[in-house]
Amino acid sequence: MRYLVTGGAGFVGSNIVLRLEKDRHDVVVLDDMSSGTFKNLENFRGEFFCVDLANVDLVDLFKNRPPFDAIIHEASITDTTVTDQNLMIRKNVDGFRHILDYAAFHPCRVVYASSAAVYGNNPSPQSEDQAPHPLNVYGFSKMILDNMAKKAAREHSRPIIGLRYFNVFGPGEGHKGKFSSMIYQLYLQMREGKNPRVFKWGEQGRDHVYVKDVVEANILALSAENSGTVNVGTGVETSFNDIIETLNKALHLQMTTDYFDNPYDFYQNHTRASIEATRLLLGYVPRFSVSEGIMDYVQYLEH
Repeated sequence: MRYLVTGGAGFVGSNIVLRLEKDRHDVVVLDDMSSGTFKNLENFRGEFFCVDLANVDLVDLFKNRPPFDAIIHEASITDTTVTDQNLMIRKNVDGFRHILDYAAFHPCRVVYASSAAVYGNNPSPQSEDQAPHPLNVYGFSKMILDNMAKKAAREHSRPIIGLRYFNVFGPGEGHKGKFSSMIYQLYLQMREGKNPRVFKWGEQGRDHVYVKDVVEANILALSAENSGTVNVGTGVETSFNDIIETLNKALHLQMTTDYFDNPYDFYQNHTRASIEATRLLLGYVPRFSVSEGIMDYVQYLEH
């Protein structure tokens, strides 16, 4: 099969690219390198296009090449602290519009990255039947992608599937710096001999999902029979205290935790994905518990 992966030099995108190549597919990567790194694709064997998806006509760009069987769309501004509304919506929404335009011209399946950010402070567990309530323009942009996908799915002949990622962690995120997962940031603190630091009293919980399970959700979406937008998580909430305990075990350490006051009054204390709809649409069942994912990740980081 022939696939286009946008944002293919980024965290999740590069993991998808390498999995597709491992499965012997023909993969083309498109990435403007604003938040990706070549280091994530050192063993990549396909074509690479360094262009801004928001400003390119994909039909024209690929007019002399065979059409794609599917597009996996990971390209996005993922920095949730960006407050430039024009930039966020232009990059994320216009970029996705160009994906849908190509899929209408050359009928192909579309799988795209949505986000749990569309839920905002909705109560846990977050489920797809909840009304969106984004707290920032990033979450708003992903909500608009979901709206566009739902409309396009009624008009296109091939499925369009959105995956609302929860807190993804794993290999390939190191270049993200302060925007990398809390699991990776806590690992770095502890590896440097510093006590891990979290908000008082570390009981806040997140649905942390290992990137290998996120990749599997994307692979399953490539053969799903119907369109839809579903959650990708573990379906389990894990506290920061539990994460630190697992990291101590994985690193053979006994670091104590430094707790400090949470300065944010809008902070969401609990997230947990309802994944029943994901199981029904994709056949998705997470393979890694959070502790198993952390142990696997630390083994990767230490070698």
